[in-house]
Amino acid sequence: MRLGIPCQPPDRSLAAATPQTVERLIRLGYDVVVQRGAGAPAHFPDTAYEEAGAQLADRAEVWACNIVVTAYAPDDAELDLMHPGATLIGRLDPARHPDFVQKLQDHSLTALAIDTVPRISRAQSMDVLSSQANLAGYRAVIEAAGHFGRLLNGQVTAAGKFPPASVYVIGAGVAGLAAIGTAYSLGAVVRGTDVRPEVADQVKSVGAEFVPVPTAQEVSADGYAKEMSTDQAALANALYAEQAAAADIVVTTANIPGRRAPLLLDRAAVEAMRPGSVIVDMAAANGGNTELTVPGEVVTTPGGVTIVGYTDLAERLPAQASQLYGRNILNLLTLLTPGKDGELALDLEDQVVRAITVCQAGELLWPPPPVSVSAAPKAPTAAAPPQSASDAAADAEAEAAAQARSRRRKTIGIALAATAAAALVLVTPAAATSHYIVLALAIILGFHVISNVTPALHTPLMSVTNAISGIILLGAISQVGNANPAISGVAFIAIMLASINVFGGFAVTHRMLAMFRKE
Repeated sequence: MRLGIPCQPPDRSLAAATPQTVERLIRLGYDVVVQRGAGAPAHFPDTAYEEAGAQLADRAEVWACNIVVTAYAPDDAELDLMHPGATLIGRLDPARHPDFVQKLQDHSLTALAIDTVPRISRAQSMDVLSSQANLAGYRAVIEAAGHFGRLLNGQVTAAGKFPPASVYVIGAGVAGLAAIGTAYSLGAVVRGTDVRPEVADQVKSVGAEFVPVPTAQEVSADGYAKEMSTDQAALANALYAEQAAAADIVVTTANIPGRRAPLLLDRAAVEAMRPGSVIVDMAAANGGNTELTVPGEVVTTPGGVTIVGYTDLAERLPAQASQLYGRNILNLLTLLTPGKDGELALDLEDQVVRAITVCQAGELLWPPPPVSVSAAPKAPTAAAPPQSASDAAADAEAEAAAQARSRRRKTIGIALAATAAAALVLVTPAAATSHYIVLALAIILGFHVISNVTPALHTPLMSVTNAISGIILLGAISQVGNANPAISGVAFIAIMLASINVFGGFAVTHRMLAMFRKE
């Protein structure tokens, strides 16, 4: 089949394919036809596409291909250039544009909306919303820093000192976490909020303080956020307003697929912010999270608050955005071309394919059946029957007895350990007793250091402890040939244990890193 890559609208910079992904598409058996200038906004020249094996053509020839891959929904003139039965792949947003879906039917097209990929594990490599949101979150902080006009990190200089900027991020999805990580890397003091309490560890792992919302978890069965009730929204908005008033920069990321973006900061909340503060509304394209957002523009309120309403944050990094988008398309076409023979095979029994198929040869298949994901909250279990007073008293007595036994065991264990330590000190030569103090301090310090390490850093910490074990290994090797059999035996045991820690730890680390390595 011929696969066409057309130019995008003049005001957009995202390319639907890169020379690298074109080369891979050709390996799948497709004849790739690229419109001249299609990659220019993302800095990919036509010669690079030709070197990758693509054929350059004009607009009409590209849109006449069997498959057309685009980054944006085409206009009426472009749809008229497509043949009935052809396949259109792109970000079509069918939930918000029913009129466009009707046009697809009228032209008897097969349409695949890659921006409706379900949030399941095996579809992550095709999720354009996540890949673009990651870049958008990074760019949001860069735009905020530019409009803020001051350093984000604090400094102490001979001429004086100033504190770091305060950044507040509402929403800890892909975009929110990217914004948090970027702001923290630039030296800001960052706080993050999300309606899902389980993301607290993720927020903390990228350097922010988690501010919980005083409402219940709000996640739909498909893994996306759902609209909050009126009472819940009022409680959440009060928290957003309070935190925003204390922040220098606020980044809002709340979006609901197929719906208008929820209003998080009303006019009063924005006016309560300090002059010079900046809001970057990442939901501006869908109506905005603030009452004063103007999509596509930067506005400054009478109180001096700047609201950035750009709708193309990811596209302000065109090369990387195009690379990620092109890779998402490539992964989708790899799924749809199992024979690698250039023939598209739509298996509607596959939940990923079914979820993105808007229509097939003019037959409407939208909306798709819901796809349940593991991120969705589990249904509440039935409440246990109430206990009688006697049963409750018996349970309380049993729990008290168990706690008493646990305390006795701890007391006996501490006493035995203290006795053993005292005996060890008494039989140790006086010259070596000072080492016990160092050992005790090392144990205390090590406990506090390791207990305060976030889970995301446990594997790197393992590598550090492996290096320490390497020092032990060297010391043990130097003593294994000692004339004293006891010293030689202890050194041999130390060699075995340290070797297990070193080689086993690095093996685990290597396997973890392999999960993130390209094929």
